[in-house]
Amino acid sequence: MISRTPGSLMASNALMNLNSARAELARRHEQASSQRALLAPSDDPAATATAMQVRSAISSNAQHARNLDDAKGWLSTVDGALASTTGILQHVRDLTVRGANQGALSSTAREAIAAELDGLADDLLAQANTQYLGRSVFAGTSGAGVAFTPAFAHTGTGAPVERRIADNTTVRVDADGAAIFGTGTGSMFALVRSIADDLRAGTPVGAHIGAVDSHLDSVLEHHAAVGARHNQIMRTEGLNMADAVSLEAARSGVEDVDLAEAIMNLQLQQTSYQAALHVTSRVLQSTLMDFLA
Repeated sequence: MISRTPGSLMASNALMNLNSARAELARRHEQASSQRALLAPSDDPAATATAMQVRSAISSNAQHARNLDDAKGWLSTVDGALASTTGILQHVRDLTVRGANQGALSSTAREAIAAELDGLADDLLAQANTQYLGRSVFAGTSGAGVAFTPAFAHTGTGAPVERRIADNTTVRVDADGAAIFGTGTGSMFALVRSIADDLRAGTPVGAHIGAVDSHLDSVLEHHAAVGARHNQIMRTEGLNMADAVSLEAARSGVEDVDLAEAIMNLQLQQTSYQAALHVTSRVLQSTLMDFLA
């Protein structure tokens, strides 16, 4: 006896195959339009896990890039303040040397030098209170707003400001104001004021030259350390940019599709879907055998 497949079963199978072909066509169309290979985790669980790892690394790298930009801003501000401080101190030294030659200076000339030194002391205090984005660059994590008070007291906390610029690398982006400028009566501000007062009083100021030189050496030493950190930032920034390119290539290799290939696959699936439509339309046609079954 010859068995015959019921028409209802044939129709059911045809519709199931048609729906499958239509779903695949929709998927191919979305791949081509979005240029994304992974439309859902179920498409490729292993590739999805890899993509998540790569995206996490991209996010971390982007955060490091932002930290690097912020670190550059801090260190550039510190660098500028220390460069200005060096220039001011060198001028203070020149004036002190000139003031030390008291025999050739009148009281009016000494007063003029003293007045200029008072202005330079104010300039030094302004440099010591330099800010970046509203925060003092010489007061650590202090929120006092200024690193030094008018009485030359340092408001810093001692805790440095750091930025994470790589997975296992942090860099200090501020500078120790107390170590650079000194505090209270031992500060460079107080020294310059003292030189001005001695000039007005007719007291020899030659002995202050060594103290000015000592402050100059301290500023130059810290300036060099800031320069070294800035160079580290620049090197790390180059590596960060290279990593960004590499990670994006890795992400694209996992998540993106080749557009030409995607279009070709879409066209093939369209052809398959059209064939499925044709076959299904033939299967679903009523026949004499359907009525006799």
